[in-house]
Amino acid sequence: MALSDEPAAVAPEEPEEDAGREPDALARGGALESFGESAETRELLGRLRDVHGELAAREVVLERFRVIMDKYQEQPHLLDPHLEWMMNLLLDIVQDKASPPSLVHLAFKFLYLITKVRGYKVFLRLFPHEVANVQPVLDMFTNQNPKDHETWETRYMLLLWLSVTCLIPFDFSRLDGNLIAQPGPVQVSIMDRILQIAESYLVVSDKARDAAAVLVSKFITRPDVKEKKMANFLDWTLRTLAHSSFQTIDGTITMDGVLQALAQIFKHGKREDCLPYASTILDCLNNCRLSESNQTLLRKLGVKLVQRLGLTFLKPKVAKWRYQRGCRSLAANLKPSTQGRNKPTPSTGTPDGDEDYDVPEEVENVIEQLLAGLKDKNTVVRWSAAKGIGRIAGRLPKDLADDVVGSVLDCFSFQETDNAWHGGCLALAELGRRGLLLPARLTDAVAVIQRALTYDEKRGACSVGANVRDAACYVCWAFARAYEPMELRPFVAEISSALLIATVFDRDVNCRRAASAAFQENVGRQGTFPHGIDILTTADYFAVGNRSNCFLVISVFIAGFPEYTQPMIDHLVTAKINHWDRVIRELSAKALRNLAWCAPEYCAAQVFPKLLSLTQSPDLHTRHGAILACGEVTCALHRLAAQGGRSVTDYLDEKALEGLKQIHQQLYDHQLYRGLGGELMRQAVCVLIENLSLSKTPFKGDAVIDGWQWLINDTLRNLHLVSSHSRQRVKEAAVSALAALCGEYYLKEPGEADPAVVDALIQQYLAELQSPEEMTRCGFALALGALPSFFLKGRLQQVLAGLRAVTHISPKDVSFAEARRDSLRAIARICQTVGVSAGGVPDKVLCEANVPQIYSTLLDCMSDYTTDSRGDIGAWVREAAMTSLMELTLLLGRSQPELIGASVCERVLCYVAQQASEKIDRVRAHAGNVLLTLLHFDSPPLPHVPHREELEQIFPRSDMATMNWNSPSQVFPRITQFLGLPAFRYHVLLGLAVSAGGLTESTVKYSMQSLCDYMKSIRKDPQAMACLSGTLLQIFEDNLLNDRVSVPLLKTLDQMLANGCFDVFTVEEDHPFAVKLLVLCKEEMKKSKDVQKLRSSIAVFCGLAQFQGDVRKKVLLQLFLLLCHPFPTIRNTTASHVYEMVLTFGEEVVGAEALEEVIAVLGNTVWDAELPLVREQRNRLCDLFQVPRPQLVSKPSPH
Repeated sequence: MALSDEPAAVAPEEPEEDAGREPDALARGGALESFGESAETRELLGRLRDVHGELAAREVVLERFRVIMDKYQEQPHLLDPHLEWMMNLLLDIVQDKASPPSLVHLAFKFLYLITKVRGYKVFLRLFPHEVANVQPVLDMFTNQNPKDHETWETRYMLLLWLSVTCLIPFDFSRLDGNLIAQPGPVQVSIMDRILQIAESYLVVSDKARDAAAVLVSKFITRPDVKEKKMANFLDWTLRTLAHSSFQTIDGTITMDGVLQALAQIFKHGKREDCLPYASTILDCLNNCRLSESNQTLLRKLGVKLVQRLGLTFLKPKVAKWRYQRGCRSLAANLKPSTQGRNKPTPSTGTPDGDEDYDVPEEVENVIEQLLAGLKDKNTVVRWSAAKGIGRIAGRLPKDLADDVVGSVLDCFSFQETDNAWHGGCLALAELGRRGLLLPARLTDAVAVIQRALTYDEKRGACSVGANVRDAACYVCWAFARAYEPMELRPFVAEISSALLIATVFDRDVNCRRAASAAFQENVGRQGTFPHGIDILTTADYFAVGNRSNCFLVISVFIAGFPEYTQPMIDHLVTAKINHWDRVIRELSAKALRNLAWCAPEYCAAQVFPKLLSLTQSPDLHTRHGAILACGEVTCALHRLAAQGGRSVTDYLDEKALEGLKQIHQQLYDHQLYRGLGGELMRQAVCVLIENLSLSKTPFKGDAVIDGWQWLINDTLRNLHLVSSHSRQRVKEAAVSALAALCGEYYLKEPGEADPAVVDALIQQYLAELQSPEEMTRCGFALALGALPSFFLKGRLQQVLAGLRAVTHISPKDVSFAEARRDSLRAIARICQTVGVSAGGVPDKVLCEANVPQIYSTLLDCMSDYTTDSRGDIGAWVREAAMTSLMELTLLLGRSQPELIGASVCERVLCYVAQQASEKIDRVRAHAGNVLLTLLHFDSPPLPHVPHREELEQIFPRSDMATMNWNSPSQVFPRITQFLGLPAFRYHVLLGLAVSAGGLTESTVKYSMQSLCDYMKSIRKDPQAMACLSGTLLQIFEDNLLNDRVSVPLLKTLDQMLANGCFDVFTVEEDHPFAVKLLVLCKEEMKKSKDVQKLRSSIAVFCGLAQFQGDVRKKVLLQLFLLLCHPFPTIRNTTASHVYEMVLTFGEEVVGAEALEEVIAVLGNTVWDAELPLVREQRNRLCDLFQVPRPQLVSKPSPH
């Protein structure tokens, strides 16, 4: 809540999701009990003398102290017991004559950090401020360079220190001695020296300017100084302001310092001393035209100075006419009886004796400027103006103060900007808090605050007004503290309803929390708000953090109290269903559905006709929200009527039903389904169709059904024309509408529909599945999946065949992954719809005849790895296939487990396990959840699960909730255990190979580490090693020239060879694994121009060099061929890898006598030079390695 001291209001805004967090933990999170780093701080300050000369050590100490201090920004009072000893330690360094300048500057940096946290006003009192301190502090200024930007903290702290020494109760002239009698150059008096320092630092560009203003306020207002220097100093400030311009940087800095000084002087100086100069300064300030400046700080200082001048013009007094609340005890407020309470001081019409004095003319100018400040574009300026109006109104006669209140109320006009509304709210709160807003004005004030609580003005794609609503909550909070309950009693209904509406229906979380805090304050202070305690326990600070929870849950609880039901419904209809934010409109419609249960007659008689009229509004947002609301309210009334065995027509008359029927036709006639707002209208009417169908409105056989069917079909057919961010929402709305429409209006007899209508619809939808537009296929595939069971009876095979055709990849629709995904979803939904019967007819239900075909379709889609510019779009299909496989398997497992064959169950689990070991985190997590669901399904357990016991040991039921499948470090150590299970070995190793050879660092690291750990664990088991290596080769052979698998597989093999996973094979000459791997690698890289694949093959060849026998010679020959590859980068890569191989294996691959020469040739040759030069060095290496030189093959000349 704006600028109040209510803890709930100034807490930082929490995200919507934080509403569910533990409140106590959140509240305790930032609380500190004491200054816990006292000992460390003492040790840091003690080390300053040792570290000041070393830059690195000095920075470490300074940064650590800064971190310690920053912890106490929110609770600086905890430092109070320790400030004195910290200051003494630092001032000892400063006052020590032997301290070098760098150490003094470092000490002042530490002093500044303490001041920044605790505030200079508290810290100021601790500086030594005796007569003996004046001269040393002044002398320190002689060594300061105002242009040194590294040491500004020193000058800032010295100015503050000097300002407190100026408070000594002795005339400064007594410290000068006899200056004239002293020989030598003319000495400057201390008074002049201080004034020169102050004036010089008021115009610097660093923070010392602020301290100079504090110094001026303390110095100029001294009795001895004001007589001699005040007039001259004020003349200097006026000249400086007159010659400065806020359009330049230097001018802005100068004006900032001068305005700060003047504001401080008129704040701390005596009225009789400042009054003679006030009028002149006001004129100068008017000439500066600060309101036109773009600098927020200058405008704020201008407002601050103007209000100080206004207070100077008026006599300081407490207005006797102001309203004074008596008892402020919360306990007394909450008592049912008001006996014993203090009565407020009556506001009589009798003027007090001082109200006859003339108010200076300048005050009118001051008030005008402050009222203009209320409309400033920056909050800090408006807040300063609001405080100024409150202070000045407190010194005015009653009639004039009432005029000021009237001027503030004029800010609440719809011709004014949101800035004026915000400033007006702040001013009203300030006037009320000070008792200057008399009860007679409350009627006007409450009326404008009610409007401010719902202020929301659209600007482009967003709106302004959140700060206005927040400030209006602050006004309500202030009124609760300012007025006696009897004064606010006539307005309780309006204020309480408005605050609760803001609490649950405001778009912004900070406004909802501010309204909740204001309502809480009113409940506590006033004690007259109906059901206040009950509501507060539900709508507290944390509960209102979640917007959906507010609209759909808390609002229902509050509307259960009759005082608030109707205002909440009216607010939704008038202010929220036409909101600029689509999410708010949708939430408002759902909230209306919930609230209709609390007042069904009111909604049917009053709200519904209004909503119907709004469906014809020319405003798109209003029309959209009204159509949504009509459907939701109708649905709520139907459910309410159904509870009593009645029809929705008991609530809605013929006129209302006719209005509902006309919505679609009116939109169609006005072509509102087209254009920019068309997608909103289509989505809204589809939601309306769904709700009216579910509400069983009596439209069966009516022409409107054909219109609705046309809209659904047209929407699904033209999904590609809908914007991408709305497409999914529109598609889902149309499919849901179709399901409800078919289930209600096409049913002639129980379980039967008109065959001609059904056949025509299904044929049309099946034809649309062949559309060249992918989105059209998506829409009609989902539409087929949404059809009720009586539509599919006798047509199941036909529909499944149509959907199956969409899942097949053909060259013309290879990128239609979303269509394949939605077809799989449709197949799964159809399976759920028609049910299972083992001996049933395949054209009506799932049975022994069609289940294998469905499984085949779904399993084929598990191999969809299509990629395009969007990435691995096949992942969408695989995820949908896994979901559909799980749903189908569980459906069969519950009723007809005998339909799940052993081979099918194994294939399902193997494919899912493969996805659970692959590289995409999202797919892996989905596959893991599917795997665990199938494994631990127990009603009854699925039959034919291979290696069930071993799987349950790897993934016990207790780990289902805690297993994080997105975390590679948790997943891969378990997945690699599948390699010991023959049924899963091939698929899991395939997935691991792709993961270990991928690009994501964490996935590569943990998958490779887990695979190598497993290989080392079976190293002593020859049979297991043979099985695993054979499976690896089989995977390679099956995926030759399939770059998706072969390239990461080569990278994986390289890492496995480098990590010694196949060391047990190297003792045998020409081991079959090495021989076969060499052949496959040669085949894979033959005629390849893929640099990544060639580099991976080179690494594998170098790893194979450790194997003995002829295979080594063949490997070296391949490497030497690559040393003369046409691509220079491949030649360089090969040379680098061969060099590393020779260093690694040494005399194993080349004789000891040739080793040094080989290293020299590899290291010294420029391998990206011309091929004839490179070939000569390559042939030399062949001789050294005793490998036959490759022979050039001449290309046949064309005939």
